[in-house]
Amino acid sequence: MNLIITIITAVLALGLGIAAGYLFHKYMADKAIENQQQKAESILKGASEQARLIESQARESAGKVVQAAEGEIKERRHELSRETERLDKRRSELDSRADRLEQREQTMNKRQSAIDRRANEVETMVESQVERLEQISQLTQDEAKKELFAAVEKEARADMARIYRQIEAEAREEGEKRARKLIADAIQRVASEHVSEVTSSVVPLPNEEMKGRIVGRNGRNIKAFEQAAGVDVIVDDTPEAVTISCFDSVRREIARRALTRLTVDGRIHPAHIEKVVEDETKAVDRVIAEAGEQAAFDANIAGLHPEVLRMMGRLKFRTSYGQNQLAHAVEVSKLAGILAAELGANIEISKQGGFLHDIGKAMDHNQEGTHAMLGAEFCKRYGVNPKVVNAIASHHHEQEQESIEAVIAEAADAISGARPGARREDLEAYIKRIKSLEELATSFDGVQQAFAIQAGREVRVIVRPEDIDDLTSTRLARDIAKKIEETMQYPGQIKVTVIRETRAVDYAK
Repeated sequence: MNLIITIITAVLALGLGIAAGYLFHKYMADKAIENQQQKAESILKGASEQARLIESQARESAGKVVQAAEGEIKERRHELSRETERLDKRRSELDSRADRLEQREQTMNKRQSAIDRRANEVETMVESQVERLEQISQLTQDEAKKELFAAVEKEARADMARIYRQIEAEAREEGEKRARKLIADAIQRVASEHVSEVTSSVVPLPNEEMKGRIVGRNGRNIKAFEQAAGVDVIVDDTPEAVTISCFDSVRREIARRALTRLTVDGRIHPAHIEKVVEDETKAVDRVIAEAGEQAAFDANIAGLHPEVLRMMGRLKFRTSYGQNQLAHAVEVSKLAGILAAELGANIEISKQGGFLHDIGKAMDHNQEGTHAMLGAEFCKRYGVNPKVVNAIASHHHEQEQESIEAVIAEAADAISGARPGARREDLEAYIKRIKSLEELATSFDGVQQAFAIQAGREVRVIVRPEDIDDLTSTRLARDIAKKIEETMQYPGQIKVTVIRETRAVDYAK
């Protein structure tokens, strides 16, 4: 019984506890909800106040913007009003000007009508006067014009010829004075002693026996030598000497040195020949390189590519009219430098143009083209200054000369080749050149005779006076000189003198 009471009591106590916990939890939940509602109301109240504040600021800003816009609109209206007034004033001025122009145009039209009437009257008077003049002179207007033009042309041609001769004489006199001074000064300052060097192609022998050793059994030695050196060896009746023939001066020099060394050594057989020729080829290459460097040093030229200097060194074994080409290049370089200094041109470019102008003569014969164009292309390939390249290409007028330095290089080349003792020419070539010069001059119309004098430095042309007048004779001299430049090769320059003589002959009976 007690146990049951205890259990019932425990159950009641448990129920009371649960009910009390539930009520406590509900109280706490209600309290939390109430706190949350209070916080929400506080937040809403703050947001409402902030919204009212922002709204008031926005209204204030909008009021300011409206006031500024109204002020700007008022100012724009004021400016528009002033511009409208100015345009109205301008329009009224233009209207008044248009009225004045219209009045002036009407006045001009009236004047033009009066002028036209007067011109018609004058034209009528002129026609009547012309008709009267034609009746008096018995010539038509065209015939009178022809006679007048013929007389004026004759008088003008005479005056033109006289003025042309006067100007030409003055220019020639002044130019010759200046040119003589420059050339004389340049030649005196260079004053190089020229020695005509011709590479020898004759090899002396110690005795006649050596010829047989050079030829060898069945000609094997001479064949081996010719094949290794690329030359022709001529063994003839010349006592104690053999001749080496080759168009390439460098190969000829290698062969000459190799054959001289073989004759001194005495060991002449194919294997030894090939070794000696190879050694002498290397030796001549060194000589060529040293000659090019020494020539550049003598000409005081720096900065050239080694291949350019090596090609210049090949000119040591090249001659033209008996003049050594490398010595000629150095001389031309010095002359060009002096002329450039006197004329105020670029000295370095002038010197390089003079030094390299004949480099194309050192090129291999298998390359097609003139020596001027070949030399220009070669120097351009190795970075030579374009003005120098033009001076090389144009020193024989195969290209247009683009600078004063190119003209100076050509002049220096002519001075070096034309000075006495610089060059020589064989008799056959000399006679052929003189004959060609006379035939060229006589090929022009009106030429009666032509004579080449002063070793071909001057050609005197005698013309028929009934075919050639004074003005035409001057033009003829210029045409002959131009044709000589285009068709002939000659050292220096050639003077062309045209002689016109009028003779009056009568007989006393």
